[in-house]
Amino acid sequence: MSAIVVFDIDGVIRDVGNSYRRALADTVAEFTNGAYRPSAIDIDKLKSEGIWNNDWEGSQELIYRYFERQGQTRSGLNLDYDNIVAYFQTKYRGTDPIDWNGYICDEPLLVSLDYFDSLTAAQIPWGFFSGATQGSATYILERRLGLAAPILVAMEDAPGKPDPTGLLMVVARLKSSQELARSQSIVYVGDTVADMHTIVNARTQQKNRKFIGVGVLPPHILADPSQIASYRHSLLQSGAAIVIDNVTALTPTLIDLL
Repeated sequence: MSAIVVFDIDGVIRDVGNSYRRALADTVAEFTNGAYRPSAIDIDKLKSEGIWNNDWEGSQELIYRYFERQGQTRSGLNLDYDNIVAYFQTKYRGTDPIDWNGYICDEPLLVSLDYFDSLTAAQIPWGFFSGATQGSATYILERRLGLAAPILVAMEDAPGKPDPTGLLMVVARLKSSQELARSQSIVYVGDTVADMHTIVNARTQQKNRKFIGVGVLPPHILADPSQIASYRHSLLQSGAAIVIDNVTALTPTLIDLL
C-alpha cells in the first residue's frame, strides 16, 4: 500500500456541468432579476480564485459583483443568504424534499464501481472529501455509484476548501479503520484550484508526510478545447503534480509512480 487516495466528487466522480453549475447560473439570474446569467467561463474565473468551492457562496458572490458593476454597494443590497441557498436547492435537489426531482437526478457518472474495486484489489485505501452536502454526496456515491458506506467528509463535517482539515479527517478515518502505516503518501484528486490549494495547505500541517495533488480536467473543459491548456496550467500552477483527463487514468500503477 504505497499511498492513500482521497477523491473530490464534483467534476471528478460526477459531471456537475448541467447540475451544480446550472443551478448556480439559475440562482444568479434569479437574484439579478434576469439581468445577468454567468457563463461557464465566468464560473471558472470565479473558482480559479481558489476560495469559492461552496456554490451557494459562489452564487452570492457573483450576485454581489454584478450589482457592484452597476454602482451599488454590498451593504445596500440586503441580500438574504438563506433565500439564495433555498432557491439554489429547488433547482439542484428539486421541489420534492423526499424524492429529489432536480438537476442532481441526471448527473452523468465519470467512473464506475469497478474502478474502486481495482484500487481495493491493489490494496490502495480510498475515501472522499467534498464540498458537497452529505445528502448530495451520499446520493451519488451510494445510490448512484453503488458504494457501500464509503468514508466521506462533506460540507457539514469540516471547514471548506482550501482548509485541509477535511482531507486530514478522511486520512485519519482510513488509518483508524485499516491500521495503515503513518509513512504512506496522500494523494488528493480534484478538479479545481481550491482542491490543489488544499494539498499545499496540508503540507504545512503535516510536514513529515508526502502530499500529492492530482488534477482532473472536468467535462465542461474537455468539451471546449480552447480552454484545456489554460485550465491544465492553472491546476499545475496551484500545486498539482500531474493533470489527467479522467479519474480512471489514475491507475494503481500511476499511483505507485507518483
